[in-house]
Amino acid sequence: MSKPVIISADSTCDLSPELLERFDIKLIPLTILLGGESYLDGVEFTTEDIYARYRADGTLPKTSAPGIQQFLDFFTPWVEKGFEIVHLDISSELSGTCSNACIAAAELDGVYVVDSRMLSTGVGLLCIEGAECRDRGMEAARIAEHLRSLTEKVDTSFVLNTLDFMWKGGRCSGVAALGANLLHLKPALEMADGKLGVYKKYRGSIEAVYRQYVRERLAGKEIRPNHIFVTDSGEVPEETLRELMAMVRETVPGAEVHNTKAGCTVTSHCGPKTLGVLFIRA
Repeated sequence: MSKPVIISADSTCDLSPELLERFDIKLIPLTILLGGESYLDGVEFTTEDIYARYRADGTLPKTSAPGIQQFLDFFTPWVEKGFEIVHLDISSELSGTCSNACIAAAELDGVYVVDSRMLSTGVGLLCIEGAECRDRGMEAARIAEHLRSLTEKVDTSFVLNTLDFMWKGGRCSGVAALGANLLHLKPALEMADGKLGVYKKYRGSIEAVYRQYVRERLAGKEIRPNHIFVTDSGEVPEETLRELMAMVRETVPGAEVHNTKAGCTVTSHCGPKTLGVLFIRA
């Protein structure tokens, strides 16, 4: 008889508390480092805290992966209770989180770590898929194998309102950031081969760009009509979010469209009014 299964992830999956509870997904937080202090991502430090600190003194936090011992402390109680675990992490190309999880898992029986090759709710989509497979009775090893095969079909992208946070974090030059702002350019980023890169630059007001980006991102794609995310980093007007979610529902009839807030990892790199539409291709 197969063992019961726990689905878990690190906090970069950006699933809301409601979705974590609904799908019974366990979370291990990354650590936020700022001004010599450390905080648990999403527990002791939030997106709003990042903006408040940045506007007060111009500083941005750094993130730190959970250590090997933290993962052992997280996994072990479930293993001792007779569970197997399928655990998903942010792309190994972006963080050492997955590597640490793999080292910890190697010391335990029945812990399967999946490198999502994604970030934010791109990871979240795989978490929900894993939870739905678990609820259908699939065993842990098969769930992990299925999720690994699915990573290439996850479509993760965002459009940014500003490059200021990228510049402050050392991910683009000040000249590039200034030029983009002067020309009203809004860069769109996508995950490919586990890495995040610019695939297009939009021009105009962010409100108009959102509509164009969502329309183009969904166009001509075979999309699984189950869960689709419209994920934003805050400060996007509620009316705009409702309109964009309606666009998604119209384009992909029958889809359950979720709006979630990006956590500290995406926010600290991308800044306010970042927005993405994330889904799994059929």
